[in-house]
Formats: sequence, structure tokens, C-alpha cells
Amino acid sequence: MTFLLAKNWWSLVIRGIVGIVLGILAFAWPSVTVGALVLLFGAYALLDGIVNLVGAVRAVGAHERWGALLFEGIIGILAALVTIFWPAITALVLVYLIAAWAIITGVAEIAAAIRLRRHVAGEWLLGIAGVLSIIFGVIIAAVPLVGVVVMAIWFGAYAFIFGVVLLALGFRLRRWHHRMPGSSVPLPVS
Repeated sequence: MTFLLAKNWWSLVIRGIVGIVLGILAFAWPSVTVGALVLLFGAYALLDGIVNLVGAVRAVGAHERWGALLFEGIIGILAALVTIFWPAITALVLVYLIAAWAIITGVAEIAAAIRLRRHVAGEWLLGIAGVLSIIFGVIIAAVPLVGVVVMAIWFGAYAFIFGVVLLALGFRLRRWHHRMPGSSVPLPVS
């Protein structure tokens, strides 16, 4: 049985690398302006949404579940469009937009982890990523008037940890995919 998520392990690796890079950038320049934070979040949400939409299209072609990927992709792209086309958005609205996006993304990732557990070990990594997303969203929604610098650091910590978790899951799925019968990639020789 070809499992689509394992076949597209690279998409999780890309999302993980982007999250790690964004986390490092947010730590390196915590005094980021509201405009830069808006664009940073918009770029990340857009990339995340596009990767999820590509995954949904591939899942449709493979006759596998695609609803959660489509939903998460649409939410990511909508969040990106709102932040890109309204860059003068207030910090308070941005905080709630990021919080809503993180909570919705987290719920979708936990749902995907629950479905994934029947097929591959290590699904807990995706579940942890979902829990981290929800925690991040709840924290920044509960304390919306923190300074932009603090929000940038929180976003950096979230993006970095989330990136590490997705990177680990992506490489675990890669190993699992290479061990599947009928995999087109040969197993590495030990």
C-alpha cells in the first residue's frame, strides 16, 4: 500500500526547514517591525497553505483522504492574503489572526496524526506539532497586547520547534517509505 504522506515526506521536510529558518530569523532580529512581522507571517502561511493544497491535489489523485489538507491549505492561503493585502493591519488584529491560524492548523494536524497512526510509527510527532500549534495560538490570544518584540520571539520559538518536529517526522516518513514494498527508491546499503 502506497501511503501518500510517506510518499510526499519531502513536503514536511520543506515546511520544517522553513519553520526553523523563520524561527532563527525571529530570534536574530527580535525588534522586527509590525510590517516585517506581517510579511514574515504572510510568507509562512502562504507557503504552508500551498504545500497543503498540493498535498490535497495529490491525495485526490491517489484516491486518499484530502479534506483536512484542503481545509488547512485554504486557511493558510486566506491568512496569508489577509496579511499581505492589508499590511497596515493593527498589531492586535494580527495577533488574533495568527492565533486563529495556529489553533485551526493544530486541530487539523492532530486529526491527521490520529488517521496516520494506523499506518506508520512516529505519528505522535505530527500530533505534538498540532498541540504546539494550539498552545501557541491560545497563549498569544490570551495575551494579545504583548509587545511586538515579545510576539516576534514567541513566533520564532513556535516556528523553530514546529520546524524541528516536522523535519523529524519528514525524515521518519522518508525511512518508512523507502522500506515499503514497491518503493521506487532503493534501500541504502548499510
